[in-house]
Amino acid sequence: MPIVLWVALGGAVGASGRYLVGVWATRLLGHGFPYGTLCVNVLGCFLMGVLVEAAALKLAMTQEMRAFLTTGVLGGFTTFSAFALDFAVLSERKANLLAWGYLGASVVLSVLALFFGLWLVRMVLQ
Repeated sequence: MPIVLWVALGGAVGASGRYLVGVWATRLLGHGFPYGTLCVNVLGCFLMGVLVEAAALKLAMTQEMRAFLTTGVLGGFTTFSAFALDFAVLSERKANLLAWGYLGASVVLSVLALFFGLWLVRMVLQ
């Protein structure tokens, strides 16, 4: 099967996961803040760190599997385009403190989660 079909399949899986996390977060935490988007961005970055480091150190992955998991599943799961829209909506509602808090939390927590994923795999696999 061509790689682009693996990416498309992974994207469907990731996007479905993103939707389910968004529904869960809204039910659990409410809809006044984009908790679902924040959760998937942080979790997606953590999983990307784990996956990339595990593949580099231990896992033998085909090009198809890597494309399926990284570009497909995690690309479909993480939501930086939705992140930008959420920021704009909060800004247009004049919820500037929430908007900038959301931006800072999304960026800082996502990057920290990626580094934590890298570190975790290094500790476990080395």
